[in-house]
Amino acid sequence: MFVLELTYTAPLDAVDAVLEEHVVWLDEQYRQGVFLASGRKNPRDGGVIIAVAGDRARIEEITAQDPFVVAGVCAYRVTEFTATKTAPALESYRETL
Repeated sequence: MFVLELTYTAPLDAVDAVLEEHVVWLDEQYRQGVFLASGRKNPRDGGVIIAVAGDRARIEEITAQDPFVVAGVCAYRVTEFTATKTAPALESYRETL
């Protein structure tokens, strides 16, 4: 499991200019079962995504395709973790050490 932290590297008007494309990209990742949750940070200086994938290389490949990255308006910080406890709704993602 991965926590993806987005930090905007451009003014909000530049971010908003590609927001619609970013949302389409998000929807596709949800459709493929990669993203579990996402949203804006408060204050609005980026966002957070909870994701699942086979490995970090796959996550880095996916984030490189984000229209925000392609447009140069955000940078990602990827944190991998082992989800040893989950809410019942996320039980299928629970891992053992």
